[in-house]
Amino acid sequence: MAKLRQLIAYLERMAPPALQASYDNSGLLVGHPDTDVEGVLVSLDCTEEIIAEAVAVGANVVVAHHPIVFSGLKRITGKTYVERTIIAAIKHDIAIYAIHTNLDSVLARGVNGRIADRLALENVKVLSPSKNTLNKLAIYVPRENTEEVAQAMFEAGAGRIGDYDRASFRSNGIGTFHPLEGANPSIGEVGSDEHVNETKLEVVVPRVLAKAVLTAAKRVHPYEEMAYDLYALESNYSDYGMGAYGDLAEPMEHDEWMAFLCESMELESVKHTAPTGQLIRRIAVCGGVGSFLLPAAKGVGADAFVTADYKYHEFFDAEGKLVICDIGHYESERFTIDLLFEAISTRFDTFAARMTSRNTNPVRLYLPAGAPH
Repeated sequence: MAKLRQLIAYLERMAPPALQASYDNSGLLVGHPDTDVEGVLVSLDCTEEIIAEAVAVGANVVVAHHPIVFSGLKRITGKTYVERTIIAAIKHDIAIYAIHTNLDSVLARGVNGRIADRLALENVKVLSPSKNTLNKLAIYVPRENTEEVAQAMFEAGAGRIGDYDRASFRSNGIGTFHPLEGANPSIGEVGSDEHVNETKLEVVVPRVLAKAVLTAAKRVHPYEEMAYDLYALESNYSDYGMGAYGDLAEPMEHDEWMAFLCESMELESVKHTAPTGQLIRRIAVCGGVGSFLLPAAKGVGADAFVTADYKYHEFFDAEGKLVICDIGHYESERFTIDLLFEAISTRFDTFAARMTSRNTNPVRLYLPAGAPH
């Protein structure tokens, strides 16, 4: 049976915790990492109703996108829905794990990548890439152990450059060392100078994965003391950052685009700015609150920006340059449930993963009879 710490390790390789925003509270919120996972319920939010559903379906772990505990709790008396949810989770021995802005910040298996998939966008890229997130790692390894060490590093996330992986640079040389008293060298003897044919193995690695890559390398490296260099690179890592953008296969007229958006995202309505008079082809997206990315959307030449939680005066910022499409917070992120369910159920077969059957959207839309949609 899988332990909760194994599930967490998998999710955190998918969306490293270091990527979460400073204000966020992702991670294990309730429960112990050594808990045996009997079942997982995936939801966008964690509420009392979600805990009750987890109990009903035999799940002892809830994986939610939004953290139920966002700011500090000074007491847990059941006065608020947050406190009642925590009490219910503890009472029924249910762990709660949140994977929030760190999942917003990864492209391929993240929130915005899923929106881009729903909209069938092509040539998808991060809208606002994270800065200074790449490291260069150079490890010195006996020549005959090079492939084993490289494989461990690649599996931990090193060596990815654009559409290529397992990328490295290798140069051969002579390593020298002198084991002192108390050392336990795998090569050579205490008190004797040693000369070893070594390879300098160099890879790029996202900063947030550097510790994991080093740990993986040390696990298989034959030396008692592994020599390495790790330093920052002045470049952006295109897989990490906020938002995404891409192109429709064919440009659309405004009304055609709006109809396509509603169908693709399963929407009843969209708040939007006036048509620009231009065809819609390049689309920028940001699940949840996205107004802070409007300059970036304009910067990549987006014709439409799909996001949520726009305020009245912020709509004026479109300035006729693109169409802002506010589809609602829940609506922009609800397919994250499918994303997490697929990721968990594909990796683990010792427990059942389920998607919640409940709509946790606290916002309701009233449409009078006969009103146009």
